[in-house]
Amino acid sequence: MRFEHETLAQRVCFVPGEARATVRAEVERLGGSRVMVIASAHEAELAKTVTSDVPVVVHHDEVVMHVPVASAERARAAATAHDVDLVISVGGGSTTGLAKAVALTTGVPIVAVPTTYAGSEATSVWGLTEGARKTTGVDARVLPSTIVYDAELTLSLPVAMSVASGLNALAHCVDSMWAPRTDPVDQALAGEGIRALDAGLPAVVADPSGREGREQMLYGAYLSAVAFSSAGSGLHHKICHVLGGRYALPHAETHAVVLPYVLAFNAPAAPSAERRIAEAFGTASALEGLGRLRSAVDAPTALRDHGLAESGIDDAVPAILDAAPPSNPRAVTADGVRRLLRAAWEGTGPADAS
Repeated sequence: MRFEHETLAQRVCFVPGEARATVRAEVERLGGSRVMVIASAHEAELAKTVTSDVPVVVHHDEVVMHVPVASAERARAAATAHDVDLVISVGGGSTTGLAKAVALTTGVPIVAVPTTYAGSEATSVWGLTEGARKTTGVDARVLPSTIVYDAELTLSLPVAMSVASGLNALAHCVDSMWAPRTDPVDQALAGEGIRALDAGLPAVVADPSGREGREQMLYGAYLSAVAFSSAGSGLHHKICHVLGGRYALPHAETHAVVLPYVLAFNAPAAPSAERRIAEAFGTASALEGLGRLRSAVDAPTALRDHGLAESGIDDAVPAILDAAPPSNPRAVTADGVRRLLRAAWEGTGPADAS
């Protein structure tokens, strides 16, 4: 066994019901005296409650999916104008992504308070969109210094969005099994992440106001993101980044739809990874486990339901070929990508993508 694994330096706080006090303590620990709070208008009141005990100098609510460069520049300008020395993000992946855009150019630390299962808070990956193209990169400056996980903050997340967001986290796990820099540590984290998400997501659907399922989801999302941050972006994420950036498709729903098709495409060429995924689900095959979970939670099924025009199938193929990792377990060809996208667009069975 020979590999190199880098562990990210980050403080992670699971504090059910104690987000407000923990955020205050973390701001004090980090020496923040001029705090910028980033939260969408939808989460503004929640953010004010969570940050009511810290020295906030500006609230910024221009949160846009996929973090357009123009939006990032306005947030950076606001941070500079108010001489901000710490950013608190309260929200999902787009909110965390905007905080990362600010940190990328200013170097200020982030305290991330997630309200979805996006996982961005546990990675050093940033993403910006300009001219229908999404660019991603890795930089230690964007890794939040602290994550504050409080399951009570996710109770208002609607069931449908919880399902899409949870399956997005699951996609981090699956992709981490064969991503370009994967190693046994990443695969172990991903396997436990699958187990936790497989347990938590049906519990959230069955009892949206219950805390136990939400806690399992946050735990699984964290593990999935740590694995993904180390392993890198596999084929699934490259496809979804192209679709999201090029056609402004909703992030979580796109990942939820595409996942079974990429799994069906890669699994025959990656038997060891397939067995790990199946074992995490407790099923005979990885596709069986994912299919069982998707049926149990009424998962999104077709890209055409989320804004992709049929013409986008052929249009996206060259961009996906350019982005596909050379190390993908199976050769990525134009015909293979086109077949995968067609099946995901129509919502037919994942066998049509294999």
